[in-house]
Amino acid sequence: MKLLFELCFWICIGLVFYTYIGYGIVAWIFVKIRKTLGLTFKKYNDPDYLPKVTLVVPAYNEMSCIEAKVKNTFALDYPSENFEVLFVTEGSNDGTSEYIESLQNQYSNLRMIGGDTRRGKIEAMNIAMKTIDTPIVIFTDANTTLNQLVIKNIVRHFQDPVVGAVAGEKRIQTEGSEAAAGAGEGLYWKYESFLKKLDTELYSVVGAAGELFAVRTNLFEHVEKDTLLDDFIISLRIAANGFRVIYEPDAYANERPSFSIQDEMKRKIRIAAGGFQAIARLGFLWNIFKYGLLSFQYISHRAMRWAVAPFCLPILVLINAILLFTGSELLDIFNYHLLMIAQIAFYTLALLGYYLENKKIRVKILFVPFYFSFMNYCAIKGYFRYKNGLTSGIWEKVKRAE
Repeated sequence: MKLLFELCFWICIGLVFYTYIGYGIVAWIFVKIRKTLGLTFKKYNDPDYLPKVTLVVPAYNEMSCIEAKVKNTFALDYPSENFEVLFVTEGSNDGTSEYIESLQNQYSNLRMIGGDTRRGKIEAMNIAMKTIDTPIVIFTDANTTLNQLVIKNIVRHFQDPVVGAVAGEKRIQTEGSEAAAGAGEGLYWKYESFLKKLDTELYSVVGAAGELFAVRTNLFEHVEKDTLLDDFIISLRIAANGFRVIYEPDAYANERPSFSIQDEMKRKIRIAAGGFQAIARLGFLWNIFKYGLLSFQYISHRAMRWAVAPFCLPILVLINAILLFTGSELLDIFNYHLLMIAQIAFYTLALLGYYLENKKIRVKILFVPFYFSFMNYCAIKGYFRYKNGLTSGIWEKVKRAE
């Protein structure tokens, strides 16, 4: 029995390590091998390639940020004759629709889809896609600002006929006095950006950030209206059809962090629930014999992070406690005591980070244990939310820091 517990314990440690660190190491090694063998992907960068593009902005009750979004959008460096902007404001009752409508005489390439009924971001995207005739569409959120060369940096990848989608970068803008949740999210996205770069060089990104991603219009598939992670589902379905999804770090969306840890928790739980929903809907991607590298990347980078590692963490604590009382050799008992102390210390730092977060006190050394524990706690909560059927394609707006 002791041997079985030990086996489970070290398997769990291995799974957690692989999920958060090991996959990055393995992907880096594979990329180095690919480069050594001269199997790198061809890069295209014709400066005269300026296809027609539609920028779609779902904007439900975004009056607080819509003026800044419009100003930022029409300052982007791209020929206006090849660039259309479509705001989808249906259901808004805070003046967003009226504001966009008032600008249509000023900007000839500005369109709006309004309406009184709020059907959610997914339906807004589905409706918008039916009206678009440009070969490329870029989705971006209303509460983000984009860098000036974002469109040029995205569309250059579509010169490659094998590229079906391009994922931009999400940047969290935090200030010195802001919450550990926001700072932790910033660290997380920096690490995610590193992994996405490896994913692109290995084969394909597995999922795009909804704040900024682009697709070939003819590859877009209607998304089920109750979908929680539209960006993830859309990009993975395109990849499953044999197209690559490219990560472009020089196309980025700036976003402020969640206003509070409570707001960030709601968002993370919903994302995790969406992750389990996506795992169910993309079950075919587990077939590594059919999808090869894409399956390997999807399972390693995404599925394990939602469905495996979070559940291994409490199991590790439980088994570690059992092994403290079943060890027969002094060295075994000593080692498992050290491991238990390490776990207790880590989660104590995480709890301290949570406590100080509520006191608006920021301690950098606590960012990693706090956000790591917070993220995995939300993943477990997200699983139960998904299992209980508490899913809706209509997002509850999260308040962002000013």
